[in-house]
Amino acid sequence: MSITQVIASVFVVGALAPLTALARPNLLDRIKRAFKKQNLSVALAPEPIRTTEGWQLIQCEDSDTFRDWLGRDEKGLPFKEGELPSLGSHLLVEMFGCDPETIKFEDGVADAMLTAARNSEATIVADSFHEFKPFGVSGAVVIQESHYTIHTWPEYGYAAVDLFYCGGTISVHNAVDLLEQRFKPQRMKFLVVRRGMQDEVTR
Repeated sequence: MSITQVIASVFVVGALAPLTALARPNLLDRIKRAFKKQNLSVALAPEPIRTTEGWQLIQCEDSDTFRDWLGRDEKGLPFKEGELPSLGSHLLVEMFGCDPETIKFEDGVADAMLTAARNSEATIVADSFHEFKPFGVSGAVVIQESHYTIHTWPEYGYAAVDLFYCGGTISVHNAVDLLEQRFKPQRMKFLVVRRGMQDEVTR
């Protein structure tokens, strides 16, 4: 069944909803299920790719949906219609409502970032972390494929994570999964910035 047919059938059913409102789930749930059967996302999919003057951005505020998309981006190269070739991808992860104890001290944050790098199959070259007083951490893991960095604000339960990767070997979604497990954010937002757009570096 085509997408058009799916939408049409859902709205036909929706037109009858007032007659059976107590017996049927709401219209939005039916639309979501219909699209899911077509292996599509609705509403929560990453926003349309924005390309302007040498910049290309992909963003999403739903963790599960973005993770599904990110699994197709392991090589750091374009996989979606409308994307342009680039040398690397810079993934910015906003982590809100983290467990403050997990982002307070250097040892825990450094271990999480190094483990995230290993889990994503990155080649670690060097690392440096600094613990502020009374708490909070900044740090970087230099990898052969670029770098992973973090800065934390335990008093706000917030961590800013940057995962910059290039080449064709990084499974960056594994790094995201590990950091989510360690820091336990209640909410995350994501932004991918393509770096070194081919039409920019070759002109």
